[in-house]
Amino acid sequence: MILKIKKLKSDATLPSYGHPGDAGMDLYAAENVTIRARERVKIPTGIAMEIPEGYAGLIWDKSGLSMSYGLKTLGGVIDAGFRGEIIIGVVNMSDTEYTIEKGHKIAQILIQRVESPTPEEVADLTDSQRGGKGFGSTGK
Repeated sequence: MILKIKKLKSDATLPSYGHPGDAGMDLYAAENVTIRARERVKIPTGIAMEIPEGYAGLIWDKSGLSMSYGLKTLGGVIDAGFRGEIIIGVVNMSDTEYTIEKGHKIAQILIQRVESPTPEEVADLTDSQRGGKGFGSTGK
């Protein structure tokens, strides 16, 4: 599969895999952004992409940024029909501000096949062993 990527800024960094076999491609900041403690920001990547029909791009944290600095990505589904700039929502969950510099990795994107089931309202659902049990129902 080919993933077409357009630079919207000439100095933007194209997504890349850190290691052979990695699931996600790294996404890079297109500008310097300082995130204050507990603040939410939008970080531009300077790129747009043409995700093939039947696929979606799912945005995930970079584990080092999330575990070491408390940076968490927000809402990240890039639909196949979207052709605008990929912008990454990030929240700083720590008590310390953090500066992301232009060209630094900020998130990763996984390109995955998606199904599009047709919703159908029904009066009842089939029973299952689990039923409606959730939120800790399997124990510690």
